[in-house]
Amino acid sequence: MSARAGTEGGTLRRHVLLLNASYEPLTTLPLRRAVLLVLRDKAEVVHGDAAGAVLHSATTVLSVPSVIRLRRYIRVPYRRRVPLTRVALMRRDGNHCAYCGKRAETIDHVIPRSRGGAHVWENVVASCKPCNHKKADRLLDELGWTLNVTPTVPRGLHWRLINGDQHGDPQWAPYMPRQAA
Repeated sequence: MSARAGTEGGTLRRHVLLLNASYEPLTTLPLRRAVLLVLRDKAEVVHGDAAGAVLHSATTVLSVPSVIRLRRYIRVPYRRRVPLTRVALMRRDGNHCAYCGKRAETIDHVIPRSRGGAHVWENVVASCKPCNHKKADRLLDELGWTLNVTPTVPRGLHWRLINGDQHGDPQWAPYMPRQAA
């Protein structure tokens, strides 16, 4: 499928909000994955692109989805603690280095594992390559560095959607969880 003329160049790089059959937000998906779910009849389009953009193939015309809903309910397992993954860590830290604030590309253990630091949320931060290389296996006190953020465990039912508001799609607002201030 190709994007029809008149859509911005970033159409194929956009993300789509995925809802469970109960309209509960699950996660965000790349547009390509969302279109495949719709074409395979596993999901339906709840809201199309606000600008009315469409995708064309030889036999099908599909509006670019903004929000899709699964046709079958998926039970989301309850987890007492959010699993520590690179993607979740980058979302928690907003893809910013905890030391200098630049764009993060790697993860770093505040207390290095070689010095007994654990691989847990409270000891892992996003880091840019230069800061990660400079820090190496040293402690922050040895370098005179401080953290810009305090590493914590993400909380809430919809931790996967921590950066969902970054996309700025107003059609997502009714489905996004309200963050407690």
